[in-house]
Amino acid sequence: MALEGVVLAKPRGFCAGVERAIEVVERALEIYDKPVYVRKEIVHNRHVVAALRDQGAIFVEELAEVPDGATVIFSAHGVAPSVWENAQRKNLRIIDATCPLVTKVHLEVLRYAKRDYTIVLIGHADHDEVTGTMGEAPEHMRLITTVEDVEHLEVPDPQKIVCLTQTTLSMDDTAVVIDALRAKFPALILPGKEDICYATQNRQQAVKAMASLVDLVLVLGSSNSSNSTRLREVAQSAGVKAVLIDQVQDITPALLHNVKRVGVTAGASTPEFLVQEVVDYCQQLGAEKIQQLTVVEEDVKFHLPSELMVLRADT
Repeated sequence: MALEGVVLAKPRGFCAGVERAIEVVERALEIYDKPVYVRKEIVHNRHVVAALRDQGAIFVEELAEVPDGATVIFSAHGVAPSVWENAQRKNLRIIDATCPLVTKVHLEVLRYAKRDYTIVLIGHADHDEVTGTMGEAPEHMRLITTVEDVEHLEVPDPQKIVCLTQTTLSMDDTAVVIDALRAKFPALILPGKEDICYATQNRQQAVKAMASLVDLVLVLGSSNSSNSTRLREVAQSAGVKAVLIDQVQDITPALLHNVKRVGVTAGASTPEFLVQEVVDYCQQLGAEKIQQLTVVEEDVKFHLPSELMVLRADT
């Protein structure tokens, strides 16, 4: 069976928070004396990290690897207050590339912690965003992932409990867990819809719309990208075979066996050139019809950190 066509999900790829984070690094490399250090991966995509490394950014896991007085950028996933304090002790110039949607969740944690609420965070323990969010008020916070976690959850005051979520989880991802929380704790304050990352929600909706049109969904994204992994799971839940790939070289003949139409999407930290390489490859295999399936148009734009904006005006 020959490959006939490709369906491209839209939106896909970079979200506003990722675009901002990458621009922060690029702008800092232009403005400040090198080296410029970045704590953790600026976004969870190895191609993005490699490109910024080629431009001169030095990626480190922890601040102990950064010389005192140097310039350091915090990744889009956010950091705990202890990281800020450590950076200030080392007299580092700090540039914060945290996604504004993540910052909003951090501020909500602080607001509810001051009111002595138990804050239940739905998320994945090994994710950088969750580590940073939990660090805002660890004594007030409980991390859960599954309905089983809810069954074992105990809180000091069931009348003072609020639920927040990792931004890269969609409303569908958290619905069952939130229902279990609400059943166990009727006084639960629920997260606002605006707390869910618009990009996560939109990309998952596009994959759902595409699923019935294709025989296989290829999700471009790195294995440590939470939202990319969820796109694959969403496609599979919609009844279509789906595979997470890092680049076009990961596509094998066996993968395309008996496939007539391929659906292609990309996680929020995946550059568009990787998508185009997959499209070109499919065209080489005979795919003549390239269809773009648009679910929603995105026009979100986040401003750069103020210190970079001021310097931009002066240069």
